[in-house]
Amino acid sequence: MDKQSLISGMNFNEIFAIMEASFPVSEIRTYSGQQALLSNPNYRVYTEKDAEGRTLAFLAAWEFPALRFIEHIAVNPEIRGSGIGNKLMNSYLQCSDKPVLLEVEPPDGELERRRIGFYERLGFHLNPYSYVQPPLRAGQEDLPLRIMTYPRMATLQEFRKFRDILYTEVYQVAVRGGV
Repeated sequence: MDKQSLISGMNFNEIFAIMEASFPVSEIRTYSGQQALLSNPNYRVYTEKDAEGRTLAFLAAWEFPALRFIEHIAVNPEIRGSGIGNKLMNSYLQCSDKPVLLEVEPPDGELERRRIGFYERLGFHLNPYSYVQPPLRAGQEDLPLRIMTYPRMATLQEFRKFRDILYTEVYQVAVRGGV
């Protein structure tokens, strides 16, 4: 796992192409919006590369004093199922001495349940609290998601603290009511 503090234009293009192939539009920022995050000191991108230096997979995370938030993890579609995503995630988790969070779609369908199962096998726990991701692009609606936490389930008090950090620091919106 290579930590990328400065990502070249070509590397960013490879990462964004994998992102676009892996996530619905509602779960990614625009090209310029995503690129702008690279100057944020709390935002980090970790990559796995092949022998020629091409990006095979990436993990994009926000790192704060109270938590680490994995915003995106994705593998080049041509090599999915090779175990590289598991390897990248395990490397990241082994380096963490604080709670790690990620967002997932609710377990309403087979694909969503499989994704949740992947994270559960890595040691994440699906929290029961309601949560919405604020829009990442203009004109979009809130996206109902769920929060998974590692290495254990969050208490309601912890969940509220984590949610508030995500809203104010990652999404830059006012803290909302609810759970």
